[in-house]
Amino acid sequence: MGLFEFFGKKEANNAPDAANPMPWLSLTRIEQLDALVETSKTIPVVIFKHSTTCGISRMVLRNFEKTYAVPEGSTKLYYLDLLTFRAVSNEVASRFGVWHQSPQLIIVKNGESVYDASHQGIDASSIQKFI
Repeated sequence: MGLFEFFGKKEANNAPDAANPMPWLSLTRIEQLDALVETSKTIPVVIFKHSTTCGISRMVLRNFEKTYAVPEGSTKLYYLDLLTFRAVSNEVASRFGVWHQSPQLIIVKNGESVYDASHQGIDASSIQKFI
């Protein structure tokens, strides 16, 4: 493995790992946030903000995907490419009152952020507390 591969080279497909089937929903439009808030009134919503050019963010995303073990249908899981959709990322920070970080995990319940973590603090098992 070369130095650049360790730190995360930019891949042609910036989406999450296609080999690991995750129930990701793409968060690409500010208008989606209203529906996301409504959904959070019945089940928790998780937003994973990811920087596609950051090796640390890629490492955290892969670790999250490896350890994600939430029962199907118990949450909605959104993936946000914050570089491509910067305005959406900014609106998430503003609407849910969280400081922008990358990578970042935000859990929304009843329309409000009830948990957020960044970098190595992101742990898929933390979602279980809010189901």
